[in-house]
Amino acid sequence: MSFLVLKDLSLELGGKKILNGISLELWPGHIHAVVGPNGAGKSTLAYALMGLEGYRQIGGEIIFKDQVINRLEISERAKLGITLSWQEPARYEGLSVEDFLKAGAKDSSEANLEKVLRRVGLEPQEYLSRAVDKTLSGGERKKIELASIIVMEPQLVLLDEVDSGIDLESLQKIFEIIKQLKQAGATVVLITHSLAVMRQAEHAFLLCNGKVVDKGEVEKICRYFEESCLPCDHPNQPPDPYPVKEVAL
Repeated sequence: MSFLVLKDLSLELGGKKILNGISLELWPGHIHAVVGPNGAGKSTLAYALMGLEGYRQIGGEIIFKDQVINRLEISERAKLGITLSWQEPARYEGLSVEDFLKAGAKDSSEANLEKVLRRVGLEPQEYLSRAVDKTLSGGERKKIELASIIVMEPQLVLLDEVDSGIDLESLQKIFEIIKQLKQAGATVVLITHSLAVMRQAEHAFLLCNGKVVDKGEVEKICRYFEESCLPCDHPNQPPDPYPVKEVAL
């Protein structure tokens, strides 16, 4: 049974076709990887799935659990159980970690928040009262963002370059979290160009120049990506529309 279906998905930004007729299907309760070189359209695909502003003017269809969601706002997609982890997590001046976690939590009890922070490798007494701001390292913010996803209990998790700014020890903890999300029933999509991250998936799609050029078992795609994909600057590579974000509250 297909959980998420993309039919001929296309998107132009600044007069350039960034996504070019992408069709794929994701199965429920699996870990999928979307891989490819820089500029292949990976993050743009994640933004389109999440429905970010400027990424909803798409051709084709996004069908989530038999519902076409092309025109739904981010908040509406979030209510359906879709969430996105940013490559560079946002900073929220004046918002505590505790309040940040509570904002989307199904169970906002202190005991649950503490349990989830420990799962991502953070000591609750040190972090619950801290602000989600520049005093936190990129790795700490990444873990807190993952904690916020866990407490949401989402159905579809999009993880964009989950290893960005993360040390090796923390990365192993994140790999454990990815498996835990699957065990909890979530479908996980890893947006990555890392072989280590790719190997956490069960199935992979290879993107190049906005198109799916191959799909299949992870090791098959790993070999192709490692041996045949050379670094290049695609002519349709868009500028980063979502740089490091700092939100004053």
